[in-house]
Amino acid sequence: MPAQAPAPVPALDTAIAPAASPPSLGRIDAAVHLGFAVLMVASVVRYVMRHSPADNLFVLGLAVASCFLYAVIAVLAQRRRPWAVWMFALVALWAVLVIAAPSFAWCSFAPFFLCRTAFTGTVAYVAAGATAAATAVGLFRLGNGTDLAMLLGPLAVGAMLTLIYDRIEHDAAEQRRLHAEVSRAQGELAASERRAGAIAERERVSREIHDTVTQGLASSLLLLEAAHRAWPAEASRQDLRRASELLRRNLAETRSLVHELASPGLEASPLPDALLQAATQYVPDARLLVTGQPRAVPAEVRHALLRVVQSAAANIKLHAAATNATLTLGFLPSSVTLDIYDDGAGFDPAAAAPPSDAGGYGLRAMRQRVEQLGGVFSVESTPGEGTIVAAQLPLHPVVQQVVREAGQEDA
Repeated sequence: MPAQAPAPVPALDTAIAPAASPPSLGRIDAAVHLGFAVLMVASVVRYVMRHSPADNLFVLGLAVASCFLYAVIAVLAQRRRPWAVWMFALVALWAVLVIAAPSFAWCSFAPFFLCRTAFTGTVAYVAAGATAAATAVGLFRLGNGTDLAMLLGPLAVGAMLTLIYDRIEHDAAEQRRLHAEVSRAQGELAASERRAGAIAERERVSREIHDTVTQGLASSLLLLEAAHRAWPAEASRQDLRRASELLRRNLAETRSLVHELASPGLEASPLPDALLQAATQYVPDARLLVTGQPRAVPAEVRHALLRVVQSAAANIKLHAAATNATLTLGFLPSSVTLDIYDDGAGFDPAAAAPPSDAGGYGLRAMRQRVEQLGGVFSVESTPGEGTIVAAQLPLHPVVQQVVREAGQEDA
């Protein structure tokens, strides 16, 4: 028996690794079954040649019955149907066969591993041990009861194969456990990424609405209130016309947000013209200065600059009471800069109110837009001395997936 131990070892994979690829398992099963068949034929031939016809009939009957049970078990296992009961019958019949005819002892490896595959726990050890013990008894009889190695050899090999089988089974179970943990961690990571993406998208939509719809409505409201106070003077009619124009632009912006969150008209114009147009919607007398050689910028950089200008100009209209506002657009070798200056009332950036239902989202939204593209954003202001909003964006931005706390204060 020890000489044949390496042959059926691959059958371990069949028993303990059901998650392996089906084609590989099929080849292993076929090799084990083929080996059993070849050894059975060789054992039958050997027995027939060495024993009388009277002895052949009983032993050959046992061999045929064992082959029949083995074939039934192989078919049931292939079809994934219960076959443990059949295995009990095979173990009992095989024990009788190898004790009566030790020539068949070399075929014991396949039944040994079938026992480990069919059963678990103590039953598996008992069934496999019975197979090994019967084989040991048969070989000991073959040596006329004088060769102790024939008795101890099959038992030692059975114990060794049992330890190997248990270790491989343990490693396979551990691998399945780790695979399950990795799959669970991947699922949790995917869910976390989806949540982070949803939060980032809400932040983005919030900034879009603030920089377009909210600012436009606030400016229109101021114009309508001014017209109401000055009515029926000519100035009130001008305020009404400007409020109507702002509301029309606001309606277009709202429709654009619904469809694609873009700025109609502004996205197609040259960048300096688009920035000036965005500023004059709120500050009609705003001026634009360009430094460096103008050139095309990435779409996400262009979009961020437009929104920063819209938000800053709306803040000038609503809060600064400025007489002058100047935009400076600078083209550097690897970045583009934007400075928005007004000579209005100014404020203390460190004392700016946090975002609330009354407002306060402007500076926070501008900073997030710039920093998410890898840029730098700053605000310089002093009460009574005006304000400078500055942004510098790389021409090849790396979008940073940063989701800030909802209650973060404006910088």
